[in-house]
Parts: sequence; C-alpha cells; structure tokens
Amino acid sequence: MPSARAAPHISVTLDRVDLDRGGRAVLRDVSWRIRPGQRWLLIGGNGAGKTQLLKLISGAVWPKPDRGSRHYRLQGETFDTPAGVAEEIAYVGAERQDRYEHYEWNFRAREVVGTGLHRTDIPMRPLSPAEERRVAALLGRLGIATLAERRFLTLSYGERRLVLIARALASKPRLLLLDEVANGLDARNHARLLAWLSSTARSPMPWVFATHRRGDVPAVMTNLLELERGRIKQAGAMRAARAAALLKQEARAFLTRARPRPKRRERNAWLVKLSRADVYVDDVHILRGIDMEIGAGECWVVHGANGSGKSTLLRTIYGDHAVASTGAIKRAGVVPGVPLEKFKLGVAYVAPHLQTWHAPKMQVMEAVVSGRYASIGLNDTITASDRRHAERALRRFGIFALRNRTLAEMSYGQARRVLFARAWTREPKLALLDEPFAGLDRATRADLAQRLNEWLDTGGSCVIATHHRDEWPAHTTHVLELDHGRAVTCHALGDT
Repeated sequence: MPSARAAPHISVTLDRVDLDRGGRAVLRDVSWRIRPGQRWLLIGGNGAGKTQLLKLISGAVWPKPDRGSRHYRLQGETFDTPAGVAEEIAYVGAERQDRYEHYEWNFRAREVVGTGLHRTDIPMRPLSPAEERRVAALLGRLGIATLAERRFLTLSYGERRLVLIARALASKPRLLLLDEVANGLDARNHARLLAWLSSTARSPMPWVFATHRRGDVPAVMTNLLELERGRIKQAGAMRAARAAALLKQEARAFLTRARPRPKRRERNAWLVKLSRADVYVDDVHILRGIDMEIGAGECWVVHGANGSGKSTLLRTIYGDHAVASTGAIKRAGVVPGVPLEKFKLGVAYVAPHLQTWHAPKMQVMEAVVSGRYASIGLNDTITASDRRHAERALRRFGIFALRNRTLAEMSYGQARRVLFARAWTREPKLALLDEPFAGLDRATRADLAQRLNEWLDTGGSCVIATHHRDEWPAHTTHVLELDHGRAVTCHALGDT
C-alpha cells in the first residue's frame, strides 16, 4: 500500500531511450528525469524530436525494444510503462486538436471540456449539475465562458486551443505536457494562458512546455531541456538569459523591407471581390458585411483577435464557405457554367486543418501531387507530368529528399513544408495562407518567409492571416483588421 506521504504527482525517469519512426532514428540515448514541482521548458528546432519525446512520455509512441527503460512513479508505486498512469497524464498539442477536425467531432465546447472529466475522447453521457459547474468554472478560469454553447469546429484555431487546455485541466492531471500550446493565440488569450501557467508556480504538478518562441515562455520555468537531432544537447536548471538567446527571433526575412511595388491600377485587374459579405458556419454568424477587393500583385495581411473571423474569411475566398444571399463574392474567371474548382486550381492554400486531412501513411509525393487537383489524396495513378510538377515544388521548398517518406515520419515543420509544396504544384496566381508559420522554429520561419517574398516579388498575390507583426511579408500592400466578424480597419499601406 502506498504511504500517506507518497507523492500525489507523477515522476518520470527515462534511461538511454531510443525511438524510431518509419525505420529512422528520431530519438537517441535520451536520459531525463521529471520530478514533481518541476516546470520544464523544452526547446529545439523542427525535427529535433520534441513532439515525439512528449508522445513517448505520454505513451502515445513506444521506444525501441531492448534498449533503455522508462519508469513512472506515482503514490509510492513504480510502473515500467505508462500504461498504469496514462490517464493521469494530460497532453495538449496540435495533433490532439487536429483529431477533432479529422473526425469532425463538432460537440459543444462545454461537452468537449466535459470529456476531460470522464477522460474520454467524445461525450459518453450528459454532464451532471456538479460537472456542469466544474466545466463552467474552468471555462471562466481561461476567460472563455462565452464559448460554452458554441460548436467546437465553429471556433477559431486559438479558441479551440483554449477549450482543449480547459479539457486537460478538467482531468486533474498528475503530469501536464504542453506542445506549442500558445500557437494561434491572440495577445489577450496569450496573456491569459501565461497568467494561468504562472499561477501554478506553487503547485507540485510537474509540466513540460515546448515552444519555439521566446515570448511564449512563462516566467516560472525551473528547468531547461534542449534537443538537437534527437539527442539531448543540454538539460538542467533554467537560466532565463540562456533560454532567451536560444529562442531569439531571426526575423530578417520578414522585416527586410523591399521597396513596395506600385499597386496595379489596370481596370478589372482583380482576383476576388467581396461585397457586403455575410458568412454563417453551422448557423453561427461569423463574417458581417465584408467589402474587399484583392487585386493582382497585392499582398493583404488579415489580423484580429481569436474568433474575429480570419480563417473563415480565407476559407470563404477559397470556396469552402458560401456568402449569404444579401451579399456577393466574385472570383476572376468564375462565371456561370465555370466550376469553382477552376479557381481553386489557381490558388495556393495553406491552413492548419489541411495538415489533419491527409492520412499519416500517405507518401509525401502523393500528398504534394494532390495539390495539382485541389484534392485530399489521389484517385488516379501519378503521371509523369504530376511527378515533374511535384518534384519542382518539393525543390522549391527544400524537401526533395523527403519525397518517398510518409507524412507520419515528418516533424511538424517538415509537414508544413509539405503543405507549402502541395500548394505550389501548379503555378498559383493567389496564395491564401492561414497562420502559415505557426509551430515553426526560427530558421524554418525565416526560410519559408524568404521563399514567399521571392514569389511575391515575381508578381504573386497573397492574403495571409497572422497574429504576429514580424510575419508580415516584405511586400505587404494592404492591411485588414477584423473584430467580431466586421472589418474595423482596411487600408493600403502608405494611405493616411
């Protein structure tokens, strides 16, 4: 029997653990100890192995057999695998969020949080009055009580993330694993998250916080672990100056401003026009009276708080959502009798949800080729022309060597490059980019930004949604700010 003095939270010991995925080494010779009361900052570039390390701890993936060991200790008992403590570990990250999109789990936000109480993926029974109060308190604690009755898939990316954090807290975890949880949060919700994390400073619950951004790091971190190419580069007590230096933003590709190109004034040189556009998603009124004209050669930045309608605007332009009959949307070349698919085939579309719709076992080449047909997966055999265009796109984004691997073998940053390559398999006229740099390390962000700027410099057009000022492309021509679905500012750069 465990003693009354036994620790109520989990401690973890990894001893010389290896992990392979798809026959390739992901983690090597990892030895690490997590103790109650510790708050670990986990850093490293895309592909370093951070997400796989968190999955290894949670039990979602298993280490290489006959090599090293894992030990979990809880309330005086020791377990050689996470099986005995898995329900006591809460993991929040992009992949957990992506599952809702992939399986179309569109429950109400309070129901999603309630699954944390029951430790299930989907609601299995109605919440009791006491459970309803517990859920309401958690939503209020994170400042999102107004979302309780909203359907999960109608929420913005950042709002979904906060709901899933509330879900994790509902399970009363003994160990909390947070993988890039600040991605997609606006300034207000970002501050709420950091305030909540800081409030846990006296709690014995250990947690691990993985991030690429210096501004995401809570002030209460006690320890630092840095991974490099699947190996531990350093581990020990937290030194704020060292962490800040490691996470320093490298924004030259974003902030080096080329001389703005003059806006084109030719008559009818437009690609998309929205007039008094209202958009409803699952009966929720998301966009209200939007007027917007995207001209050839222009680059629009769309910004605004979580839930303001940024992603819905991009998906409406692309054709995933319809405009209500009181308004209109026009797309160049799309007239009665011309299918919307013709427009889509000329658009490079990159968005977080696309990363969830492709089967993990799909080859990178197949995923990229699907971009030629604006489809998810392929119905026909890859042709020589398909392969030629896909290889050109893979080279454009620096991942030609990955073409025969599966998506399951990709790091988060590599998977994002695959999405970019997929979007550019045809020579697009317009790029729609929804938080395209979220979850990427500084080197990958800078590299992709430079490639985007080079394409814009050749005359490409772009609409990009982002929360970060340093992610505005160098050739930005217009800025649109949304607030609760309305355009509160809309101007060309240089206008007074």
